[in-house]
Amino acid sequence: METTRHVAQAPEMAARRIPSSGEPIPVVGIGTYAGFDVAPHDDRYAALPAVLDALFAAGGSVIDSSPMYGRAEQTVGELLAAQAPQRKPFLASKVWTTGREAGIAEMHRSLELLRTERLDLMQVHNLVDWRTHLATLRDWKERGLVRYIGVTHYKAAAHAELEAVLRTEAIDFVQVNYSMVEPEAADHLLPFAAERGVAVIANRPFGGKSLMRSVRGRALPEWAGGLGASTWSDLAIAFVLAHDAVTCVIPGTGSAAHMAANVAAARVVLSQAQQRELLTLLR
Repeated sequence: METTRHVAQAPEMAARRIPSSGEPIPVVGIGTYAGFDVAPHDDRYAALPAVLDALFAAGGSVIDSSPMYGRAEQTVGELLAAQAPQRKPFLASKVWTTGREAGIAEMHRSLELLRTERLDLMQVHNLVDWRTHLATLRDWKERGLVRYIGVTHYKAAAHAELEAVLRTEAIDFVQVNYSMVEPEAADHLLPFAAERGVAVIANRPFGGKSLMRSVRGRALPEWAGGLGASTWSDLAIAFVLAHDAVTCVIPGTGSAAHMAANVAAARVVLSQAQQRELLTLLR
């Protein structure tokens, strides 16, 4: 017998505008690496509809995936088709191969797996053969197969190359690692993206698992509770969103409770002094 999930509505999430269009998108989304790489026979699969419910109930919409993430694209497509989401998702995926024809085939496969005729955002994953794929993506954007195009990476060592791409190419989004334990993007890349009018998606807001390991057993700063932050995860999300250049942050999770906590953290607003204090605490 099918059951109906009742999800409490949270206050509407804040949104920031995509510079190239002015369209607003919610500031917290979800990354599907690992958490959505599961099949229907896996017990973890049954928990995923509630994860998306928590995202949508809070006013979120951004769902980021990739062919690199195993079954994640297919799982997202299945869940969205089955549950009739409360709001239109902002679907982002990536091309992660070499060669024009291979890239086209992979992107068509992503459309098929995600069960959509058009993606909101297609990105060149980790800059793999980016010149080839950006040429294709510009054509796809003109044809209406994608709405926005971008490039991604998850390592600080690639920030200079990302900046070089932004300097020479007309793109809508850059996705980059940024967190309290990986703050390097704030040195040059984030300000440059803002200067160029490029939206920023921040991945790895917990630095993988390194941030949680670093703060294990540590008390929160005294001022955290007054801002509505009750965990280090709250402060991690708030730290990323405190940078004006960041358009959206995409923590990955397969837990509805963690998803609800992540979207709630969008309400925590840090001052510049508090940002600096957090960085000092983790040195």
